[in-house]
Amino acid sequence: MTDITQRPAKKKNRLGNIVKMVVFLGIGVFFIYWFLLKLDADQKAAIWQSFLEADYAWVGVAMVVCLASHLLRALRWRLLFRPMGHTPNVNNTFGSVIVAYMANLAFPRAGEVVRCATMRTSENIPIEKSLGTVVTERLVDTLAFALVVLLGMFAMFGQAKDWLYDTLSQKIDSLPNMTAIVSILLCLLFMLFIGYKLLWKRLLGIPFFKRVDDMVRGMIDGLKSIFHLGGRRTLLFIVYSVAIYFLYILGGLVVFKAFGETAGLDLRAAFVVYLFGTVGMTFSQGGIGVYPVLVQVALGIYGVSLEVGTACGWLLWGSQQAVVLLVGAAYLIYFSTRKSKQPKASHLDP
Repeated sequence: MTDITQRPAKKKNRLGNIVKMVVFLGIGVFFIYWFLLKLDADQKAAIWQSFLEADYAWVGVAMVVCLASHLLRALRWRLLFRPMGHTPNVNNTFGSVIVAYMANLAFPRAGEVVRCATMRTSENIPIEKSLGTVVTERLVDTLAFALVVLLGMFAMFGQAKDWLYDTLSQKIDSLPNMTAIVSILLCLLFMLFIGYKLLWKRLLGIPFFKRVDDMVRGMIDGLKSIFHLGGRRTLLFIVYSVAIYFLYILGGLVVFKAFGETAGLDLRAAFVVYLFGTVGMTFSQGGIGVYPVLVQVALGIYGVSLEVGTACGWLLWGSQQAVVLLVGAAYLIYFSTRKSKQPKASHLDP
């Protein structure tokens, strides 16, 4: 009887995932079509020539950097299992992370469930425990990226800062200076804080606000759990987090070396490209179509031609996806061979 009642919910979830995939993939395909439509024959030929002249040894190095960032993510995730009494194998944790990225290329947000399932298969760790660590990790990543964006906004470099201000000035006739913008934001935050202190307890009587409050408190508890890892492991968690984002940025700098026109760009330009590219990842399935276009826009700020910027964007995006697809496929085979086995639960070393 339970199976019959659960079938409609499962079908609904499956249909929702398919709709999400089609929509996000459709956005990516549209951007590819829209971008190609603007190019003339000479520009298309120049882009193809840029691909032919690229130094693919640097693309290979970028793939290694990408792989290293995934390994650090696996090592960081592994730390969150320690307070639960589990020490999962590094190989299994790394494979779960890679397979999760691969699943996300097919269905948005499916990776979180998939990597918990693979940990259940390979390490016999209950899915509900893994999901708790994934929620904590996702929260850390969200806050970390928000911090990176804020740093980028307040410490935008050279041409990028001028480009941002000029672009905004075209949309807003009388744009205040950066100091005024920061002051306004700080005032708004202060007003929100005061409003929270004065009104929030009254609003908790409303079910919607009560659910929001429970969710926020759960997120805070998840963040606090990081500081219960122990002094050395908490520090290691922070170091891993910083290193992961550094490698994301470094990957762009490495791909720059593949083209003569971008070889002279520095880490500051790679930081800006990372910000633009990450925005592209949120708009389409795996960033297809949108990511390369936004990378080209970012490189255009530094005077890079459309043709080279486009080729660079596609190689940067393609190198990341190639790592996920190749290594992810290998680990899918690996995990499938372990399904028939019943591994013992992994516990803390004595």
